[in-house]
Amino acid sequence: MTATQSDSLLADWKPAPAGFKHVVSVSIGSSKRNAREEISVLAQPFILERIGTDGDAGKAAELFQALDGRVDAFGLGGADIYVIADGKRYTFGNVKKLVANAKLTPVLDGSGLKNTLERDAIAQLDSVMNWRTKKVLMVSAVDRFGMAEALAQAGADIVYGDIVFGLNIDRPLRSIASLRRVARLVLPAITKLPQDWFYPTGAKQESSVAGKGTRYYAWADVIAGDTHYAKRYAPHDLSGKTILTQTITEADRVWMKERGVARLITTTPRMGSRNFATNVLEAFFVALSGKKEALSESEYLRYVREVGFKPEINDL
Repeated sequence: MTATQSDSLLADWKPAPAGFKHVVSVSIGSSKRNAREEISVLAQPFILERIGTDGDAGKAAELFQALDGRVDAFGLGGADIYVIADGKRYTFGNVKKLVANAKLTPVLDGSGLKNTLERDAIAQLDSVMNWRTKKVLMVSAVDRFGMAEALAQAGADIVYGDIVFGLNIDRPLRSIASLRRVARLVLPAITKLPQDWFYPTGAKQESSVAGKGTRYYAWADVIAGDTHYAKRYAPHDLSGKTILTQTITEADRVWMKERGVARLITTTPRMGSRNFATNVLEAFFVALSGKKEALSESEYLRYVREVGFKPEINDL
């Protein structure tokens, strides 16, 4: 990319003020969800920013190149570089190429934080939710294996919808053992495919479609997992349901109220005007640490405790 192209791409972008740490999430998702928040954590001021490219992977790659070395950490939204399932890490080859232009600034996709913070959140919520009494639908579980395992360990009655929603085959998975088997079988193949084949990006994030799995929403007390997955396949009537997720904007709250959702639980509290995605928060923790690479599981949990992150419960 030439200097002129870079200047054009960043015409409206502003670097963080002196003394601030700057986290930018480059997302393949909708630009309607863009945000820029100023916060202070442990006496360190931050700018947390999200820039959506409306499904344009080429533009996302250009942003990683244009901003490389100019911010403290990148998040990657709308795609995963890695999926951690049953202790193994699977790499999406095409997504790794997408972020290859970032040579100086670390890129975090949220997978490390999902595997730690979200497990912890399920345990913290047990006193409120009493998971043994709840029927839980995870529309997609392999991308949030930590949450999937924690819910199983807590005794919830679960439907993992990875085959139902991801492959449009009405085969719900009813145990963590079956999810592990599917993960071992399908992830080596799926990680070779473009991620937008099975994850809603761009305009797909703005609409819902009925499918073979929509009836499982009626069965469930709790819809858990990724916000876009949960919205993508939801029926119009979600009266009395609880949604357990992470990334939430004000528009998402309106959508949930309109459909009758009774309770929204996010695994972390609101920061500024929104609940940021795990990729932003993982990048935030890396920037806070001053390191140039992903942290260990114990380091993430230590920072979660230090900053006081806890699940947030909202009755709608």
